[in-house]
Amino acid sequence: MKLLVRNLAVATTEEKLISLFSEHGKVQSCNLVLDAKTGKSKGFGFIEMPKPGDAKAAVKNLNGFKLAGNIIRVKRAESKPVETTVVEEKPAAVQFKQAPKVALKAPVVEVSVEVEVTADEAVTEAVVNPKDIWGKVKESDDY
Repeated sequence: MKLLVRNLAVATTEEKLISLFSEHGKVQSCNLVLDAKTGKSKGFGFIEMPKPGDAKAAVKNLNGFKLAGNIIRVKRAESKPVETTVVEEKPAAVQFKQAPKVALKAPVVEVSVEVEVTADEAVTEAVVNPKDIWGKVKESDDY
């Protein structure tokens, strides 16, 4: 059974952990987690004991034990979640046949319209008050 040991002092070594847990049964392995840059302990590690009864006794007796000035916490290690990758299959590409291009020509019709406008009508139609189109026009002070 694999145990997680937390709140270890930086000075705690694997040998010290093995000797401490050996009092409760055979220790199969000990892995103290170290910082990759500094090489110092990160404050936790793992102990593996082959007999579950010995591991349970170690948890019961050593959880809350004071080691090198720190009160350590011991519990059963949870298994690391396995990462699963889901590969989604893409549907096969569907190819459509392109319809043949057909040139459509619309007949061209020319229309000419003649309109007579007097000068008075042209001027009155050309003058449009913006208020008639947009409503109230606000004048800006920026000009």
